[in-house]
Amino acid sequence: MRTARASPRCQKISPRSLSEYRHESRSERRVGRRQAPRRRQGAPLPRSGNAADAGTPPEPAGRIPCRYSDRLLVSPSVLACSVRGCGLPLTRRDRALVCSAGHSFDIARSGYVNLLQPQDRRSLVAGDSKASVDARAALEQAGVGRAIVNAVVHTTTALLLPAEAIVIDLGSGSGEMLGGLAKARPISGIGIDLSVAAIELAARRFPSLTWVVANADRRLPLQDDSVNVVLSIHGRRNPSECARVLRASGVLIAVLPAPDDLIELRTVVQGEGVERDRVDAMLAEHATHFKVVERLPIRERLTLERDALLNLLRGTYRGARFTLSERVEAMQQMDVTLSSEMCVLKRS
Repeated sequence: MRTARASPRCQKISPRSLSEYRHESRSERRVGRRQAPRRRQGAPLPRSGNAADAGTPPEPAGRIPCRYSDRLLVSPSVLACSVRGCGLPLTRRDRALVCSAGHSFDIARSGYVNLLQPQDRRSLVAGDSKASVDARAALEQAGVGRAIVNAVVHTTTALLLPAEAIVIDLGSGSGEMLGGLAKARPISGIGIDLSVAAIELAARRFPSLTWVVANADRRLPLQDDSVNVVLSIHGRRNPSECARVLRASGVLIAVLPAPDDLIELRTVVQGEGVERDRVDAMLAEHATHFKVVERLPIRERLTLERDALLNLLRGTYRGARFTLSERVEAMQQMDVTLSSEMCVLKRS
């Protein structure tokens, strides 16, 4: 007969206490939660008391006490305070990251930290929606886009990097790229994404890595000259910020969609397949800070069924609006080209 095991994150309580908790009314359990207002992320700590106690309500009577996640394995000193005009190193204090100026950021139970500031987002719900994140995760689980992951992992592991090199993934999504690299070689990985839904999923899937909610194309919440590799896969990046956080020998690996990426799907959905080159413009934008070391094509052609085709549309910024069109309704199966170009750049 199977026996229940106590969670390693929770302390045991007596059966009587557990019974009392189960029969306690919901309103009674909420009493403790209203006794202290929730502290805003990045707000200075009170002059007395621990960072972890600020804004944290007391546990209701009989409730099983659980610790917040002890994850966030990369050295917190690599991370920088994101409060405007601060930028001081963050250090761990119980279940929060704090800087010497007193700004504090709680570590979520799932293991990520939210460093996003109001001025760095354009809406209250910033980043990809949960539906978009789930669609991309489903594609990754089905192996769609695996060629990009394999190419980036192969290129990164071939670099002469120190042990436990610090690798940053900008626009990390659900964490497939950074997770794949961590399986191939030891790294201290930090994934940064604007979407809370994406970062929370990544933190649950790959708990040995560090996951941060922040805007990757604004000021990065990282210390100067602290990173060995910056990854940017089909996302936006700030050239000067990438150069600032990279060490002198650091490498930027950027993957951009090629002109014929998803050309068949775009032709059916939009009525035409416009081919546009993005790489030359990206290289010109980065020319002040970087020099090109290598350019590699990544191309695969897959036969996809309807569910995968719909997930491709849901996973793009503009594709979701077409999911109910008559053309999309008629799609059942299609041969689709997934085409990208990988650029390896070093600080100039």
